[in-house]
Amino acid sequence: MLRELEIIYFLCINFGAFIVYGVDKRKAQLGKWRIPESTLIMVAVLGGSIGAYAGMKIFRHKTKHLKFSLGIPTIIVLQIVLVLWIINTI
Repeated sequence: MLRELEIIYFLCINFGAFIVYGVDKRKAQLGKWRIPESTLIMVAVLGGSIGAYAGMKIFRHKTKHLKFSLGIPTIIVLQIVLVLWIINTI
C-alpha cells in the first residue's frame, strides 16, 4: 500500500510542477501576477523536480536563470542519490 501511495505522490507532484511552470510562463506572457521563484523551486524540492525540468524545457521558462538551469538538474541528481541510498539501506 505504501509503495502505491509513493508512486501516486510522485506522479501528482511532478504533474503539478509541470502545470505550475506552464501557468507561470503564461502569466509572464500576459504581464500578470507571477508565481514566486521560491515556490517554483520548492515544488521541485518536494519531489517535482522532473516535472519542473520538463516544464522548463517544454515551456522554455526560466532556462536562462542559473538558479533554475543548474538548480533543477542538481535537485534531480540529489533526489536520485537519496532514493538509491534509501533503497540500499532498507
